[in-house]
Amino acid sequence: MQKNQSLAYRYALISVFLWSTVATAFKVSLSMMSPIELLFYSSLSSLVILGVILVYQKKFSKIFLHVKENFFKVLLLGAINPFVYYLVLFKAYDILPAQEAQAINYTWALMLSYLGVVFLGQKLFLADIVAGIICYFGVLIIATKGEPFGLEFSNAFGVSLALFSTVLWSVYWIINSKSKSDAVVGLFCNFFVGVVFIVVYIIFTGGVALPSFKGAFAAVYVGLFEMGVTFVFWLKAVSLAQNVSKVSNLIFLSPFLSLIFISVFVGEEILPSTLAALALIVGGLIFQQKFKTKH
Repeated sequence: MQKNQSLAYRYALISVFLWSTVATAFKVSLSMMSPIELLFYSSLSSLVILGVILVYQKKFSKIFLHVKENFFKVLLLGAINPFVYYLVLFKAYDILPAQEAQAINYTWALMLSYLGVVFLGQKLFLADIVAGIICYFGVLIIATKGEPFGLEFSNAFGVSLALFSTVLWSVYWIINSKSKSDAVVGLFCNFFVGVVFIVVYIIFTGGVALPSFKGAFAAVYVGLFEMGVTFVFWLKAVSLAQNVSKVSNLIFLSPFLSLIFISVFVGEEILPSTLAALALIVGGLIFQQKFKTKH
């Protein structure tokens, strides 16, 4: 594929904008349905759109070969994402203010570095340790509503769920990192398996209700733009980029844009402690990235 940095920026900015809206979409959706209902309807929507994309790309026939060659990996990845990961993440958003949940969720990149040391034998640099201190101090500020040294947590369970979601997401990407299969084909297979797990879970836990029109629209939006289409745009951006790091840095715009959407559409008052914590988290990640590129 011919490189085109300008076009890569466009795809990346579309991805960043769409990802910036999903915290708001989560919170709006969860005001109308339970976490498992949102998980079911959004995952089903994502599965459908990924299938349409594969048909359009004339890659649908690759699904069966991918499953045949990676059967147990597909089962494991589908169990993690979308099933367990999004169930945990949606529960965190259901409990916590959106501004807190989304800020904590951005520490997944740091968690990925730490788990990479354990599972992939990667080196742990000083930058990883310093970034961890900075980022997780930001999480502590969020968890204590701006009183980190008082250690009085406003909602320890919600924060624990948000942090656990970063572990799940990192494990998913570590397992998936050595895959040589087409990314969209792999994602479709994972979601197909995930939807099966979700349906089984629903059968044993009491079923789901039909959503209202607004609820259905919100769930479909989450499925399309958090789980499905946006990843395709991002993969396109990375594949077209002459300089991947410059494109990747655009992702740091997302959490701050997200706060604007949360304030306008969810109606949350953005706390100074959230802004301070988010600045620490993003600053820590940027420090880690810049320092490690020198090695």
